[in-house]
This record gives sequence, structure tokens and C-alpha cells, in this order.
Amino acid sequence: MDVRQLEYFLAVVDHGGFNRAASALYLAQPSLSQAIQTLERDLGSELFHRIGRKAVLTEAGTALIEPARAAVRSLEMARATVESVHGLRSGRVDIAAMPSQSIEPLTSMIRRFTERYPQVSVAIQAAFTPGDVTATVRTGKAELGLVAGPAPLPATDVRPYRILEQRFVLLAPPDGPFPPGSPVRQEQLAGQRLIVGQQGTGMRQYVDDLRTAGVEWTVAVESEHRIAILPLVLGGVGLAVVTDAWRDFAERAGALVLDIEPATSLHIALLSRKTALTPAAQAFLTCAAEGAAGTMDRRVL
Repeated sequence: MDVRQLEYFLAVVDHGGFNRAASALYLAQPSLSQAIQTLERDLGSELFHRIGRKAVLTEAGTALIEPARAAVRSLEMARATVESVHGLRSGRVDIAAMPSQSIEPLTSMIRRFTERYPQVSVAIQAAFTPGDVTATVRTGKAELGLVAGPAPLPATDVRPYRILEQRFVLLAPPDGPFPPGSPVRQEQLAGQRLIVGQQGTGMRQYVDDLRTAGVEWTVAVESEHRIAILPLVLGGVGLAVVTDAWRDFAERAGALVLDIEPATSLHIALLSRKTALTPAAQAFLTCAAEGAAGTMDRRVL
């Protein structure tokens, strides 16, 4: 067993099959299949059930994912650490981020980082709930994660670094029920039609908590696609509670962004593994800390 075989195995896992993995690796599919079969012989277990064109993980394959990622990450870190002796001139940072936080603060973080390290690339992976982000970092699929939640994230099997808080705001069309510039009280959302995200997100929990507190509202649309929220609001389908990260983007598109009283916020944190990080990932954390202008707590929360 060697690291290249593990990279091939993870490619099949991440791309959902041999065809797409071979394309991503610029490798002929028979060569990829042969490499996986050799790995299976070495391990003495089948890693995938071949069902037509699909590759479904066996129990042994599922058990291999996390140690395989750890082995590949360790090799990447060794290579990157040696290369960084002469300065951070190459490499890549893999970051898992939730949709709203990908708008901001991630955009500002990446801008500062790439200005300082223009030869290092950043790869953003989509994750839709705090649990998704945490699992992606814990398993090593990404070195860093940007997560948001209604409370500070406890230190478990990942290391959180507090960044900032984002206030909840209301998106409304210009001809909507509320005047521009005036805050909206939570109780004024009673009877309104809201566009909401999926369960498990901070924005969804906020509106669900309103209902628990007696503020009854109606689901106009439930969407896992955050990109659909703003067009739906502007189309008059309903209102949406989002974070302040949406403000500039939404106002440029013509929507009203109204503060909600009393103010309630999401806690934003960067996550890392508790093991050693590559120089590029460590540099990204440092840039994020500087960009937070002293508000980032370097201690484990």
C-alpha cells in the first residue's frame, strides 16, 4: 500500500465513482480500477461494491476513509513544510464553509491572504450545517472550516477560533410590508410569509425559535439553495431572515435590509484540526486573526 493508492481511493470516494475520479485524476479508468484492486488485495478486503457504474463503499472502505485522509494530509504537510523553508511560495488551503459565511467574512479573509501569498491557492468546499463543516475538518477532507452557530462552538475533536458575530437582518422587497430604514420588531414577523433554509442552520433555528416564542409565521419556500433566497425575496414571494453578511450584496440587488430588534447574532469561528497544520493553513489563520483586528480569540473556546 502506498500514498498514491490512497489518493486514488479518496478520489473515487469524493467523486462518487470511478469514471469521474479517473477524469479528475487525468487517469485512464482501467488504470484507476487496477490500482484500487491492488489496494484491496494488499488490505485483504473489498473497498467498493461495484453496482453497474456505481461504486458503493463497503464497511471496510468506510473504515479506511479517515486514516487514508490522515496519511495523505501528513505527506502533504511534510512536503509543504520543507518547501516553506524558503518562504510560502506554493501550496493550497482547503476550507469548508457554510453558504452565508462564504459571502462574508470568507471573501475578506481570502482577499487579505492572497494579497500576502499570491502563489498559494484556496479551495472552498460547500458545507451546509455546522455539523457538516466540523465533520469535513475532523476527517481531514479540509484543513480549515468556517462555521456559524447561535452559540460559541465548544472545543471537541476540532479546534475553534472565534472570529466575529453576525447580526440577523430581514430581507424584504422595496414594496414590502416594512418601510426602509426602520428596524423590525420580532413580533412584527407574525403572519408573514418567510423563505427559509434547511433544518440545522443558524438562520433556520432563529425563525423556528420565533415560532416557539409565539410568533407564528408561514413557510413560503424552504430551500437548500441559498442562491435562490434573494431572487425569491425580490420577486415578492416572501421575506427572509439572513445574516448581515448579505447586506451589501442584497442592497446592490435592490432589496431592503432591515435590522431586527432585539438584536440577535450568529457566532462565527474558524475550525482547524488539533493536529499540526500545513504552513499555508497556519498562514491563513494568522491572516484571519489580523483581519479580525484583535477580535479573534486565539484560545480554544
